[in-house]
Amino acid sequence: MPEISWKETFFVYTNPKVIAMAFLGFAGGLPFLLVFSTLTVWLRDTEVTRGTIGFFAWIGITYSVKVLWAPIVDSVAIKGVTSWLGQRRSWILCGQLGIATGLLGMALVGTGNLLLLSLCALLVAFSSATQDVAIDAFRIESATPEYQGAMSASYVLGYRVALLVAGAGALYAAEFFSWQFAYCLMALLMLVGVITVTLVKEPERQTAVLYEVPGEVPAQISMPTKVRHWFVASVMGPFVDFFARNGRLALVILLFISVFRLSDIAMGIMANPFYLDMGYTKTDIANVAKLFGFFMTIAGSFLCGILVVKWGVMRPLLIGAILVAATNLLFSLLSTLPAELRFLAVVISADNIAGGFAATAFIAYLSSLTNRAYTATQYALFSSLMTLPGKFISGFSGLVVEHYDYFDFFIVAALMGIPAILLVLFLSRQESHKITPAIHTASD
Repeated sequence: MPEISWKETFFVYTNPKVIAMAFLGFAGGLPFLLVFSTLTVWLRDTEVTRGTIGFFAWIGITYSVKVLWAPIVDSVAIKGVTSWLGQRRSWILCGQLGIATGLLGMALVGTGNLLLLSLCALLVAFSSATQDVAIDAFRIESATPEYQGAMSASYVLGYRVALLVAGAGALYAAEFFSWQFAYCLMALLMLVGVITVTLVKEPERQTAVLYEVPGEVPAQISMPTKVRHWFVASVMGPFVDFFARNGRLALVILLFISVFRLSDIAMGIMANPFYLDMGYTKTDIANVAKLFGFFMTIAGSFLCGILVVKWGVMRPLLIGAILVAATNLLFSLLSTLPAELRFLAVVISADNIAGGFAATAFIAYLSSLTNRAYTATQYALFSSLMTLPGKFISGFSGLVVEHYDYFDFFIVAALMGIPAILLVLFLSRQESHKITPAIHTASD
């Protein structure tokens, strides 16, 4: 394969499909912080206890179990919508409408009723996870393999901009207006995704035939038979395919996916309460942790992209795992220092460069595992495993801080990164088990 020039590489990002992914990435990233770290600032700002804030992290488990309904998103049509927009865009749109409704509900309920607030946040998380499943499938199916890197990079850029808006933007809005205004504004911004969905083209789908039930299908079949056919093809097929391609190594790969972000996610829920308890203001958090941190994340992503091209994915993946664990140690150090912005800036720089670097390497790795014949379900499996252990453990983070202190908490978070480092070293040695996704289509 001839080497692609830098000029040709740059012009890949002018493709309309690649540009559209930035806007879909924005829609995908906007709700995440609003039920995670931004929500924790709102809760802490209204004097909700840290123990209660920690339990709110369990709402994020919704993102980690989306594989349970991914086969439905993959294959079930939405009456009256799918015929208009197609399978992928119809589910994306429904997810976006659910997100906007949930955010408006959170604004109306406020922190006066934590039960109703948590239910509205759960609606946001469920709708957001559903949107993620459909967007991931849309991204993989919309472009040829040589465009997948650019599609992913564009999506990550839009996602990071959304995190900036939902992080720093929401904090600014809450500081100068109110939390209710901030969440109403975020609901309105979901129109970016809605408009994009109506403008982009539905991708052509590749139909898997490897796990269809053999034999002629009669003209009239019973509902149980239809359900059985759908279950075998849409639910069992993606998992059977993954294990068939990877053998015993499949379990190691799944274990690695489940622990790679353990250190990062476990500490994430306590980051903003930590800043507030250390004496930093909401404006400090917005300026340094959100705004400045955004550019550091992009820098880390850009650096990793270069190294993936140069070395492949495994070495950057190892570097990312080490960096994420190591930066938690810097947070332990920060907990012993006075609340000065220069200290915060240094730690935030290191943390966000590490996070952007590791995330880019990990997305590249997950993409290499996916069979495009089962895009939605397989990618949902990987991304669900990526966050589930960390989300569960993070629910206890507030209790750890209350019973010990932030210094010990971040030390423990750093130690949680060791399994990922060991597993990526093991997988790096399995050169004979590198995965080349097999695509089975109806025309094969």
